[in-house]
Parts: sequence; structure tokens; C-alpha cells
Amino acid sequence: MAAPDGLEPQRLNPLNPEETAELLKDNQPESPARNGQSSLARELEFLYDVPLHVSVEVGRARILLKDLLQMGEGYVVELDKLAGEPLDLYVNGRLIARGEAVKVGDKFGIKLTEVVSQSDRIENLG
Repeated sequence: MAAPDGLEPQRLNPLNPEETAELLKDNQPESPARNGQSSLARELEFLYDVPLHVSVEVGRARILLKDLLQMGEGYVVELDKLAGEPLDLYVNGRLIARGEAVKVGDKFGIKLTEVVSQSDRIENLG
């Protein structure tokens, strides 16, 4: 699948249970057994409250200005994704995961099916 807008596609990996367990362990409060260890999670704890912009993309489309000006209620914009394809989850404009839409009460949510590996997320920060 070609990347939209000439962006380089980012590799997604399925959820890795060991990596997920390690992330969860690092985010737990320090236990007495770990107090002597230098932990990246503890060193970066001050960043945990930084707000991030999260968005979910259903698809994209390129339209002409004349079509934009003619839009009204009932107008349909055809997107580049097929029905049933995973949605893209972006955090601060960077692709982090893909998943499927779910209903959570009266709201929509996204159930993650693929997550970019932790090393790729760190590499793409800058």
C-alpha cells in the first residue's frame, strides 16, 4: 500500500506480549527490590503527565476546491481505505498503532490490533 502524501510508511509489528509486560512492569510503582536500580521509567516519571494529541484516521481523500465549495449535508466523500481495513492511530501526528472501531457505551473507541514496536516509536520521536 502506497504511503499517503509521499510519507514513508512505518513498519507495524503485532503486539509482543513480552514487550507489553516489560512496559507495564516499568510503569508500576517502584518496589523495594528495585529501589537500588536505575530505571528509565523512574527517570522519566516527570513526563507522564504531559498531554498528547491522539487522533484516529478512517481514511484520506484528495478533493478539488470546487468540490469543497459545493459540499453540503448529504455530500459523500470517498476515502482511500476499503471498508473493514484497520484504522490508523496517531499520537502527535505519528503513526503508533492500527486497530478496529468499537463502541464504548455511547462513544466510539479503537481496539488496537497492531502496535509500532517500542524501538521504532523511540527512533521516530525526532
